[in-house]
Amino acid sequence: MFGRWLGNRGQAGGRGGALAGVQVPRTAGVLGCRVLDPVNEPVQQAEFVLTDSVGRKVTAGETDPFGSLLATVPAGDYRLAVKAEGFTPFHGAVTVTEGAHATLGDVRLQVAQPPQLPDPGDWDIEPNHSQIGFTARHIGLARIHGRFNTFAGAVRIADRMEDSAMHVIIDAASIDTNVQMRDDHLRSGDFLDIGRFPTLEFYSERFVHRGGSRWGVTGALTLHGVSRTVTLDTRYLGLGNGLEGETRAACRATTELHREDFTLTWQTMLARGIAVVGPSISIDLDIQIVPRG
Repeated sequence: MFGRWLGNRGQAGGRGGALAGVQVPRTAGVLGCRVLDPVNEPVQQAEFVLTDSVGRKVTAGETDPFGSLLATVPAGDYRLAVKAEGFTPFHGAVTVTEGAHATLGDVRLQVAQPPQLPDPGDWDIEPNHSQIGFTARHIGLARIHGRFNTFAGAVRIADRMEDSAMHVIIDAASIDTNVQMRDDHLRSGDFLDIGRFPTLEFYSERFVHRGGSRWGVTGALTLHGVSRTVTLDTRYLGLGNGLEGETRAACRATTELHREDFTLTWQTMLARGIAVVGPSISIDLDIQIVPRG
């Protein structure tokens, strides 16, 4: 495969190759391979990391739409790690020599066993090992990070996971960005207006399996008195046991909110016309649930 790209081995910019016009440094070589699934279909956007002999990252990226990866690196010995959602990670060793190309050929990823799902029944969010955080752009430059310190929630796991439901209630006054003056302003009528809207709520009864450990959890988020449909891009992490032997299930989830969707249209501006808070807010959740009772 790489022969037709690179010409004869040892001539990375060989005549007639697709990389004929690419200058490869004298002390470097070219590394490549193609990543396939068990039925020989290319795995696109598989993540790869190349590390040197002492474990330092040299380069990283994703495979192209044809499952291929190609990198120019200094000559040396390397470890290549490839991972993709729903597959068992691949690890392999490869040596790159000066002026030549090295290929691992076709790397075939095996389908990973999905993590065991929680047993059907009622589960509660365990707040001491969970976090609801957010990131917002500040004055068009830096980012500010915050979280809500007080929340509660429950998940009803159905016999068929897709039929499950969840309900989360967040205390708006518990917003915390580690700056008291800013937090007081966020609680005011300019922003969350906690006097009128003391809670944020999320309710979902739509769990969609996206393959592997990924799920889409879609529901209604009520914020600032307005309800909008929101989908949490969720990665299920599996089951484990706590220090007292209790069963726990964990997941991570992300979504993006647009503040104007929730009538958060405050007009606090800088002299240059830049909004103090950007138009979108990233939400990050780390959640652990435990069986009720």
